[in-house]
Amino acid sequence: MFSNHGGDGRMIGTTVLNQTHLLLPTKDPPQNPEFNLSLKEQECLSLLKRCKSIEEFKRVHVHFIKFGLFWGSFCEGNLVATCALSDWGSLDYACSIFQQIDEPDTFLYNTMIRGHVKGMNWGQALLLYHEMLERGVEPDNFTYPALLKACSLLRFLEDGKQIHGHIFKLGLQDDVFVQNSLINMYGKCKETDLSCAVFEQMNQKTIASWSAIIAAHASLGMWSECLILFGDMRSEGFWRPEESILVSVLSACTHLGALDLGKCTHASLLRNINGLNLIVKTSLIDMYVKCGCLEKGLCLFQKMNKKNQLSYSVIISGLAMHGHGREALEVFKEMLKEGLAPDDVVYVGVLSACGHAGLVDEGLQFFNRMQYKHGIEPTVQHYGCLVDLMGRAGKLDEAKEIIDSMPIRPNDVIWRSLLSACRVHQNMEIGEIAAKNLFHLNSQNPSDYLVLSNMYARARKWDDFARIRTELISKGLNQTPGFSLVEVQRKVYKFVSQDMSHPQCDEVYEMIHQMEWQLRFEGYAPDTSQVLLDVDEEEKRERLKHHSQKLAIAFALINTSQGSPIRIARNIRMCSDCHTYTKFISTIYKREIIVRDRNRFHHFKDGICSCRDYW
Repeated sequence: MFSNHGGDGRMIGTTVLNQTHLLLPTKDPPQNPEFNLSLKEQECLSLLKRCKSIEEFKRVHVHFIKFGLFWGSFCEGNLVATCALSDWGSLDYACSIFQQIDEPDTFLYNTMIRGHVKGMNWGQALLLYHEMLERGVEPDNFTYPALLKACSLLRFLEDGKQIHGHIFKLGLQDDVFVQNSLINMYGKCKETDLSCAVFEQMNQKTIASWSAIIAAHASLGMWSECLILFGDMRSEGFWRPEESILVSVLSACTHLGALDLGKCTHASLLRNINGLNLIVKTSLIDMYVKCGCLEKGLCLFQKMNKKNQLSYSVIISGLAMHGHGREALEVFKEMLKEGLAPDDVVYVGVLSACGHAGLVDEGLQFFNRMQYKHGIEPTVQHYGCLVDLMGRAGKLDEAKEIIDSMPIRPNDVIWRSLLSACRVHQNMEIGEIAAKNLFHLNSQNPSDYLVLSNMYARARKWDDFARIRTELISKGLNQTPGFSLVEVQRKVYKFVSQDMSHPQCDEVYEMIHQMEWQLRFEGYAPDTSQVLLDVDEEEKRERLKHHSQKLAIAFALINTSQGSPIRIARNIRMCSDCHTYTKFISTIYKREIIVRDRNRFHHFKDGICSCRDYW
C-alpha cells in the first residue's frame, strides 16, 4: 500500500497488509470468510489506495462513513495508517480518527506511534506508549523500533533503558529489528558500551546491525574502532555495505588521514550506490582534502554538476589548510560569479585562508565585506579567525584590541588562539593576559596550562613553571599525549614520543639512527629549545630524536616502496625541530612527506615546505 520504509528497515505497506490480513480482490477470492470483502468494502479500499492528497483522502473517508464501514478493524487500520504515514497525509487528521475509536488495538497504537515519530512529535510517541500500557494493550515487536527511535532522537537514555526492560519482559529481546533499534538508541545516547553489549548478544546480524554499531562509534569519534568493525563486517561475508556505513567509514578515513582506505570506500560507493548525492560527493571531497590529496579533491569538485555553499566551504577551507590561500580566494570569487550567496560558514573558510597565507589586509577587507555587503553578523568563529590572522602575523597588540572591542563575549577558543600566537612570537606579557582569561573561564583544557608553563620554561622562569604545573596536577587535568598516525598498506599505525611498544620497535630505532647519521652530513642541527625541561643538552638531543613524527617517518621508510609519498596525521601542532627535520628527510630519501597537524597541512618535498615556514 505504501512505498516508504519505516525506521526499522521494514516495508510499512507490508506491515499494514500483514496485520490487517487485507488482500485486493481477485478472480477467485480465498474461501476464508476473513477475506470475503463486500463490493462496497472493495470499492472504498481501492479508492483509498489511489489517494494522493489529504483532500482526496477526506472524500474517501466520507465514503467509509456513508457505507458504515468505519468500524471494521481492517478499515480502521487502513484509514489511520494511510492518513498518518503517507507523505501527503495529516497527522492531526489521523489523530482525530484515532480518538473516535473506542478500543484501539496494538496495530493502531503502533501506527500512531510511528506517525508521531515520522512527524517529529517524539514526546507524543512516548506518551502514546504509556497510554497503550495503561489501557492494557500489549505491545509487540512492531511497537519498539519506532519507540526506540523517539528515545534516540530525544536522547532519553533512561526512558530507553526502561523500554529495554519492557522488551525483556515480553520476550522480544531476540527480535533482530528491535535489537538494531536498541543499538542505534544507545549509540545516539553516547552509551557505546551498551550498544556493543546488544550487538554481541545477537544470534543473527544483518547489514542494518553493522550500520547501527558503526554509526554508534562514529558518533563518539571512535574512528579506529569504526574501521576495525568495518573489517570485521567484511570478514563475516557482508560485502555490499549500504550507503550509511560507507559514509561513516569515509568520516573515519577523513579523521585518521587514511587515504588508501578512503579510496577503497570511494570505490565501494561507486560500485554499490547508483548516483552519489551532493552530500556524499562533498564528503568525498572533504576526505581527499583532509587526507592530503588536494588534487583529487579539486578534481571531484570541478566535476560536480551542482554545487552549494557547503561544497564551496569544504574546498575553500581545504585550499587554506594546504597553504593555497590565494587560490582559495579565487574559488570564492567563482562562487560569487555563479550567483551563490556566501553564508557564515563560507566566510569562516575565507578568513581562515587569509590567516594561513598571511594576507592580513585582504582578511580585514573580507571581514568588512561580510558585514556590510552580505549582511552577515560576525559570530565568535569569525572573530576567532580575525584574531588568528593577526596573531600568526605577529600583530599581537592588534589581536588584543580586536578582542577588547568585540560586541560579544570572547570564548575560550579566541583566548587560546591569542595564547598560541604569544607562544610562537614569545610575548610573555600578552600571553599571561590570555592565560588569565582562559583560567577565569574555568578552562578544563590541560593544554592551556602546558602552553603557559612552556613559555615560562623557555624564559627560564622555573618558579612560575613549577607553579602552573602544580596547579595543573591539583586540578586533575590530564593532557592527551601527542601522537602521529601513519597509514601503511591500508592499516593505520599510531606512535607517541619515545614509543617502545611497536612490534617493529628495534627496526624503527635503527632507522632513526641511520637517519640521524645522514642528517649530520646535510647540516641539520637539532633545535634543543623545543625540549622544555631543565636537563643538559645531550639529554635534550636524545629526547628530540624520538618525537612521534620522526618515529612515524622511520616506520614508513621501512615499510613503503621507494619514492612513494608518506602521509602523517598529528593531534597537536608540529614543533619547529620536527619541521626542519622533515624538510631534510624529504631531500635525503627523495620522498614527499605530507603532514597534517592540528592547524594545517605541510607538504615537504625537496627540502621545501608548502607553508613557506609560516604556520
